[in-house]
Amino acid sequence: QVQLVESGGDSVQAGGSLRLSCAASGYIFSYRCMGWFRRAPGKEREEVARIYTPFGATKYTDSVQGRFTISRDNAKPTVYLQMNSLKPEDTAMYYCAAVGGPVYAGSQCFSANFAEWGQGTQVTVTW
Repeated sequence: QVQLVESGGDSVQAGGSLRLSCAASGYIFSYRCMGWFRRAPGKEREEVARIYTPFGATKYTDSVQGRFTISRDNAKPTVYLQMNSLKPEDTAMYYCAAVGGPVYAGSQCFSANFAEWGQGTQVTVTW
């Protein structure tokens, strides 16, 4: 059974940094498409970033481009989200997600829907 466990959420001041981690288990991590999403109070869930694990190809939503970095360690296996220059509007519950089943092309990863979800970790950014 696939299990995704997030950690690293915290309360920080604007301009600060956090690194979120997502430990994956229950399936082979190679040839996977992994992502980070967030849901702010009163808003719909938003995709933040996704990564194709074999080659590390990435995709970001415009609002975090240049501030956030998604990465992976296939040996652990874990996906990270490094968040720099945090803003109050980044406040949200952050979720790790995985596309169900192996993915054999980056283009497939970047258009796929996510099927597996973690429980989330809270990030709060204040002035």
